[in-house]
Amino acid sequence: MPEAKKENLTEQIIDPRDLVAYQPGSIVSRMLAYTKSGTITVFAFDEGEGLSEHTAPYDAVLQVIDGEALVTIAGKEYPMKTGDLIIMPAEKPHAVHTVTRFKMMLTMIHA
Repeated sequence: MPEAKKENLTEQIIDPRDLVAYQPGSIVSRMLAYTKSGTITVFAFDEGEGLSEHTAPYDAVLQVIDGEALVTIAGKEYPMKTGDLIIMPAEKPHAVHTVTRFKMMLTMIHA
C-alpha cells in the first residue's frame, strides 16, 4: 500500500482558526507538524466538550486561538481566552474544558 501523502504547509501564511471547523458534539483535530522534535496540532471543541485529566511525557504549549476554556494543571484552574498561552509541564496531570466553543493550537515539545 502506498504511503499516505503528508500535507505540506511550509512557506504559507496560515490563520490557524481556519484549519479546523467546529462540529456539533465533537472535538476535531488537525496535525500540522509531526517530527521527532515535536508536534503541532490544532483542535476545535464544541461547547460542552473537553479533554479529561491526563499526563503527557513532554512539555506542551497550549494557545487559545478562539473562544474560552478552563485549563487545569495539577489541580489548579486557569481560565483561558483567545490569545492566551500556557505551558503545561511534562508528567503533570492536566485537563481542558470548554467555557464556549473553543479552538486551540497545541505544540508538544519532545525532549
